[in-house]
Amino acid sequence: MENLDQIHINFNPGQLAILNICLGFLMFGVALDLRLENFKILFRYPKAALAGLLSQWVLLPLLTLGLIWALSPPASLALGMILVAACPGGNVSNYAVHLSNGNTELSVVLTTISTTAAILVTPLYFSWMSGWFMGDSREISVSAYQMMGSVFQLIAVPLVLGMGLSTYFPRFTAAIHRPVKWLSMVIFLGFVVVAVYANRANITNYLHLVFMLVFIHNGIALAAGYGFARKVFNLPAQDARAIAIETGIQNSGLGLILIFNFFDGLGGMAMIAAWWGIWHLVSAFTLAMVWRRRVLVAE
Repeated sequence: MENLDQIHINFNPGQLAILNICLGFLMFGVALDLRLENFKILFRYPKAALAGLLSQWVLLPLLTLGLIWALSPPASLALGMILVAACPGGNVSNYAVHLSNGNTELSVVLTTISTTAAILVTPLYFSWMSGWFMGDSREISVSAYQMMGSVFQLIAVPLVLGMGLSTYFPRFTAAIHRPVKWLSMVIFLGFVVVAVYANRANITNYLHLVFMLVFIHNGIALAAGYGFARKVFNLPAQDARAIAIETGIQNSGLGLILIFNFFDGLGGMAMIAAWWGIWHLVSAFTLAMVWRRRVLVAE
């Protein structure tokens, strides 16, 4: 398994620039659903919002470190798990929550906060968690400040443009919303296809390990998010569904770009992020459809 830590996916500067632009557009599509007024909803769901943020920013990272300690995966896979856990909520979480008959307003609030805070949270969390895992080793590490600058460029500009349009030009935003969302999804899937295709030879050898790690990691994230909301905060099922999905769906597209920019396409990290991008869609939408058929009172 140690050979997995030596696998890299190579991209030249031109290809990386295109990938960065694509992610910027992806974040722009996410931002079209976000508005400054969303922060006002915090006052309607303060307890639920606190539970959701703690689930994403405290519970998930701790569970990730615990899972790494328990399973002892190769370093590159462990770093991929850490990076995914440090990323903000995914761009389809709000739709999945809507399908599940969960609290969509709460989901939008959590997505808004986690996405805007990712400029600071993602680099700092990854630096802290990878430092805890790697100890004093600097063989596979990156400065939080370096990553912060990159994340700022990738997220801040698209967010300002997208939120600005949705706030001040609502008619224009409504007109472009659907095509931008579909194109964003195509771009996201393109990220995954590129990463999977580039790793096709290695996936044959390591898919069983990557699949199981992502399956367990994502399953724990969804279950822990729901249980944390219900058992610890005593929230209603609608809120718990939103928190579970927000905890289980991560912006692995951002993770892939960071892997290509800072880790030279380290194979284990890329495979974790790419497979998470596929699997979290399957798990979240399957769970949403199951919940959709259940009576909320019964929970």
